[in-house]
Amino acid sequence: MLFAKAKKSIDLIDKFLNCVDQSLLLFKEGVKNYLYNNTENFNNNILALADAEIESDKLRREIEKTLYLQSLMPQIRGDIMRLLEEMDNIIDHSKKNLFQFDVEMPHIPANLIPDFIQLTQISVSAAESVIPAAKSYFSEPANVNEKIHRVYFYEKEVDLLADIIRRKIFREMPDLKLSEKFHLRYFTLHIENISDTAEKVADLLSIMAIKRIV
Repeated sequence: MLFAKAKKSIDLIDKFLNCVDQSLLLFKEGVKNYLYNNTENFNNNILALADAEIESDKLRREIEKTLYLQSLMPQIRGDIMRLLEEMDNIIDHSKKNLFQFDVEMPHIPANLIPDFIQLTQISVSAAESVIPAAKSYFSEPANVNEKIHRVYFYEKEVDLLADIIRRKIFREMPDLKLSEKFHLRYFTLHIENISDTAEKVADLLSIMAIKRIV
């Protein structure tokens, strides 16, 4: 009944979450296009991601306005706004990280390209997995924990692969300058950051779901 009265807000939240999903797809494609020197597509990815951030900010303000002006879901309103803030961080990090590729133009050796693509795919998968979990919170809160286990799985896989890449950079690539190795490590951390942010969202969702069930 609580959520039935808040259909407009939930519809807006659903659009917001779809915007997060779109941002992740653009980030994944953007990194791939950068690595394969598809400059025009990469630039289009950056522009589209910037637009997605603007749209998500607009939706977030509209959701907040609707929740407060209509006095909807006051018991969990704070939790919902915090969830949106954490989800918005995924978009922010995606945009900032892709912009860093454009600004700093890191040189990724050809033999590392498959590793960076895989790292990006897994990190994005972690973030993508919080979206159905967030949607479940509003319809079937008991299923939230079942869905977020994927986030933790992918986040651990990202950590493992990132360590492998860093070891490869520092131990198996003597032709690289130390400054180049640091630069590559820096961008490895950029990509890892997406899954780390997703893990924070998953932690929050787990607590929110428990509060709704009990």
